[in-house]
Amino acid sequence: MCGIIGVIGHNKVSSLLIEGLKRLEYRGYDSAGIATLLNGKIDRRRSLGKIENLKRLLKKSPIKGNVGIGHTRWATHGIPSKTNAHPHSSGDVAVVHNGIIENYDELRKKLEKKKFIFESDTDTEVIAHLISYYLKKNLSPLKATITALKKVEGAFALGIIFSGINNYLICAKRGSPLAIGKGKNCNYIGSDSIALAPLTQKLCYLNEGDIAEITSKDFRVYNQNGKRVKRSITTTSLAKNKIKMGGYNHFMEKEIFEQPAVIGDALKYFIDTKKKKLLIPSFAKKIKKIKEIYIAACGTSYHASLIGKYWLEKYANIKTEVDIASEFRYRNIINIKNSLGIFLSQSGETADTLAVLRYFNQQKGKTLGIINSAESSIARESNNVMETHAGPEIGVASTKAFTTQLVALGALTLFMANFNKTMGRNEINKLSNALVEAPGQISKILKMDNIFHKIATNIKNAKNVLYIGRGTNYPVALEGALKLKEISYIHAEGYPAGEIKHGPIALVEKGVPVIVIAPSDQLIDKTISNVEELLSRGAKIIFISDKKGIKKINNKKITTICLPESHEIISPILYSIPVQLIAYHTAVLKGTDVD
Repeated sequence: MCGIIGVIGHNKVSSLLIEGLKRLEYRGYDSAGIATLLNGKIDRRRSLGKIENLKRLLKKSPIKGNVGIGHTRWATHGIPSKTNAHPHSSGDVAVVHNGIIENYDELRKKLEKKKFIFESDTDTEVIAHLISYYLKKNLSPLKATITALKKVEGAFALGIIFSGINNYLICAKRGSPLAIGKGKNCNYIGSDSIALAPLTQKLCYLNEGDIAEITSKDFRVYNQNGKRVKRSITTTSLAKNKIKMGGYNHFMEKEIFEQPAVIGDALKYFIDTKKKKLLIPSFAKKIKKIKEIYIAACGTSYHASLIGKYWLEKYANIKTEVDIASEFRYRNIINIKNSLGIFLSQSGETADTLAVLRYFNQQKGKTLGIINSAESSIARESNNVMETHAGPEIGVASTKAFTTQLVALGALTLFMANFNKTMGRNEINKLSNALVEAPGQISKILKMDNIFHKIATNIKNAKNVLYIGRGTNYPVALEGALKLKEISYIHAEGYPAGEIKHGPIALVEKGVPVIVIAPSDQLIDKTISNVEELLSRGAKIIFISDKKGIKKINNKKITTICLPESHEIISPILYSIPVQLIAYHTAVLKGTDVD
């Protein structure tokens, strides 16, 4: 969450900042603001709510300048309000900040004793006052910033401007992503390449602890101790035309319907789609002797990891542990020398996941990043990388990134099964063939969109929705619940179907929707038994299965959705599509901001 944009050397800085913030809306936010520098003076505009509110404010009260910073805020410290919106200022300094300052309370008390007056409840304002404090001690802006940041504990990406100093901007990074964009007589900073895509294709990704001075002509990068360092400039693969909505109503809808194409693109890197045989990448040979795997991820990527665990243990016979990264990073992991750490992240910048990766690197463990951005921190810091090739994902609820992560995990499973000889060549080719069939099967499901819209009309007024599944489809139930609450704000929970009677059934009363993920596998009869328990308590059952599975259900009270029959390795990929579409249509019907 939160986004940063900065521009230096352009006479339309205000409009460029707003355009950059609009491209960062997918991150989610509750307020927005910009600050510019004109004739040595800092001017700010901030507003609560959407960027459109900020645009209206700027129309009434415009600001000019050729240096500026902008921010979309997601509240962590202090309620959403204009006062708590960024940029924050102190004396001759204005700051935008992504991240969290962990020792802000201690620093705030010290600064208050030095007569600094705080206007907001944010942790960010501490940074502005700290830099201002050291400027008053006659330190240069660079030295004042370096000195201030040595006092700060936590994560940050910063954009800083200074009154009285034209054509000058400082940025800094620790634990949060930040890039410098190189233009012609104009330079930029941004939270990611999407923010900068229409402005420049040339990016410099800062390393951990880096601080940079930027002018319209050039930039200089220093490490956290102030020593000048070199950082390479790369050309981003992200093009401006890739982030257009293309006739869809929302980016989430567009990205759901892109899945056959992007999954097909991803498969081409792992499987010869004509011969339907594995294309084993060179990095896989480095990890073929691995006996144990640890996977760390957050949110949707965590759910993909749970499915990967089933596959790796079943088909490749490798012990696999999966943890939420924010918990994993504080564990005492024992002996990782013969283990592989796998790190899943759509952005490649997930802070908790990145922290676990860095721990593995410190312990000299083998690491593999499964990511959607080859230019991200996780990609740069992993020993090995598998790209998911999903393309930019703008919708805040991950869809195509999730299913392409599953494709990558499926391919990795087959690589490891091949090395471990846990399956014969014919069986591996059969599973490869099943993966290749996934795009076509998904296309069939997408043609059923009107069915999922109808389901949404029946659950849009629900206060609680339950999702259940077994095996690899239990994580699909978790993912379905996450999608629904994430964009429609209906409370939803996912459970293993066999766990319903151990507590969650107490939540079921007449009319509560229960969405059942139940392909006709070896576990379907047990799932149907759970459905009977739920029916006896008045649940409204939505049963998603195939022809064989639906034939086993003989109750007119149950709403059934029939998906194509498929091999079990791709069922969690296919069954993800209905839960995505149900969440999408429910949110639209409720009138929430889907993206």
